[in-house]
Amino acid sequence: MYEDLACKFFEHFVYIAAAMDRIGVNADELWDEDDGFFYDVLRLPSGQAMRLKVRSMVGLIPLFASAVLSDEIMEKLPAFKERATYFERVNPALMEQISHPAEKGVGGRHLLAPFNGPKLARILARMLDETEFLSPHGIRALSRHHRDHPYVFAVEGGLYRVDYEPAESSTGLFGGNSNWRGPIWMPVNALIVQSLRRLYSYFGDDFTVECPTGSGRRMTLWDVGTEIARRLSAIFLRGADGRRPVYGGSAKFQADPHWRDLILFYEYFHGDDGAGIGASHQTGWTGLVAWLMKSVATLDAKEVLEKGFDAASTRMIRGH
Repeated sequence: MYEDLACKFFEHFVYIAAAMDRIGVNADELWDEDDGFFYDVLRLPSGQAMRLKVRSMVGLIPLFASAVLSDEIMEKLPAFKERATYFERVNPALMEQISHPAEKGVGGRHLLAPFNGPKLARILARMLDETEFLSPHGIRALSRHHRDHPYVFAVEGGLYRVDYEPAESSTGLFGGNSNWRGPIWMPVNALIVQSLRRLYSYFGDDFTVECPTGSGRRMTLWDVGTEIARRLSAIFLRGADGRRPVYGGSAKFQADPHWRDLILFYEYFHGDDGAGIGASHQTGWTGLVAWLMKSVATLDAKEVLEKGFDAASTRMIRGH
């Protein structure tokens, strides 16, 4: 029964991933070949489709939708392996624009993802650009590019605009609670770090990207994940000036000996300076920074290449 469900969802995944980027250039596809990025698509009642070229977290979420399977797992699921292999063989067009599960990576592993290596490199070139997503304190929810280049579009007589806003929303949209136009959110950043580490277990040390983009400094996906985790952790740590970015310009929390070491877990963080914004008690998701700090100290890249990401991370969680 499990294998039947796995086959069903494998096929659904491939259909969805292929629909995100079919061969050719179509307005209703999420992937934009010119920009090398995934965008939202607006479909109107008339049937017309319009790609909304707002560089946001939307274009990074496909990184989360990846799975790395070992040969050992595949051998334990013979019915799934047979049906998946048959599906790939009779649907070659669906596999052309995404990672092909039959192509083995490090350790003979298989990757299922809505992108291939070249696409991944192009997405990361955007994500790791300090003039776009990469902040000194993590990955912004919206590209800083839109600070000087707001996205404006007209539809059915209405004019709409998206600007880069690194802190609270400046409009009453969604009751004034529209805070995804530039701030740094810990949960999606943690998913980015975890996804990069999982992808590293497939691509290994031979796949490198510039980090930051344009710096000439090349890193493996593992090192990129570590760099993002380091920047997120730095939100809460004292810098050379003795100040913690999380407390921004608050003199009481920066200097008062009775308050300066009582760390608050804010809802989200300023996209440029890392100051805490929103509710100050979001331990449920901002507390993920503790996991990030621990993972940097205890996860080993060589072990991940040898055993796979899931096995290595399970050992870290169990503490042995």
